[in-house]
Amino acid sequence: MSFLDYDFMRRALVAALLVGLAAPTVGVYLVQRRLSLIGDGLGHVALTGVALGLLTSTEPVLTALVVAALGATAIELVRARGRTSGDVALAVMFYGGLAGGVVIVSRAPGGTPTNFDAYLFGAITTTSGRDLVVFAALAVAVLVVTLGLAPRLFAVSNDEEYARAAGLPVLALNVLLAVTTALTVVVSMRVVGLLLISALMVLPVATAQLLQGSFRGTLALAVLVGVVVSTGGVVVSYQADTPSGGTIVLLAIALFALAAAWAGLRDRRRAGGHEEAEDHLHRHGPGCGHEEVVHDDHLDYVHDGHRHAAHGGHYDEH
Repeated sequence: MSFLDYDFMRRALVAALLVGLAAPTVGVYLVQRRLSLIGDGLGHVALTGVALGLLTSTEPVLTALVVAALGATAIELVRARGRTSGDVALAVMFYGGLAGGVVIVSRAPGGTPTNFDAYLFGAITTTSGRDLVVFAALAVAVLVVTLGLAPRLFAVSNDEEYARAAGLPVLALNVLLAVTTALTVVVSMRVVGLLLISALMVLPVATAQLLQGSFRGTLALAVLVGVVVSTGGVVVSYQADTPSGGTIVLLAIALFALAAAWAGLRDRRRAGGHEEAEDHLHRHGPGCGHEEVVHDDHLDYVHDGHRHAAHGGHYDEH
């Protein structure tokens, strides 16, 4: 029997797909602003919201959403207007959210701590049809903001002073991005868990940055990597009987390591020589009919707009 024959696996794959699409589109701005760990901070704040939901028998996803959005707004306002630096405000939210969640959940009815663990470390196979509806609505909201306002968010993330001089509403855009980050945290918490949320925002973007030079290229590749690791991680966790959240993150780290190794080899090759030209059906040399150009101690031959030079048994691009 295939894993797709199970309803819970189909729901898990759809949830993973939504997270894989949404998380990197937010992460690309957070990495640009060097706020990669804000997802962790908001994840801890969301713990308090989950605990409130469990204590009051309210839907934890919705209470986590409200508390995380309020926390995100507070962090951004303190960073912009307060005397406390952004990292200190984030630290206060980080520890306060965790402490609040632990204290509040201790007052919840018996058996609740088991459910609490599912939000901490992820339990994607427990995703219900109702959860999917909520996650889909939140993911669409995230994509509309991050893609629809991409030029403005990129300008603010890249250089706030320039964006302010250009007349952009910097504070409003920063608050909007912070609230969107909170939405992503809530979407992701059943997939990888609140303690691992930042990984899905940061690792696909970090991997894409190693392979792409432009913002658009990085964003597109990061989304592709996010979808591959989130859905692939769910399948691997089912086959290997491992926790889905940890499996997804380890898969993302493996792809990042491969990309880093490939980028290192590529950079050394560029620094030490030239890229190999495509195969030739003839030999370059005196009288071959191609233009000759003196290059240091040898001749390059102009071929189809490229300058080729013989090196050993092949030709390099010069």
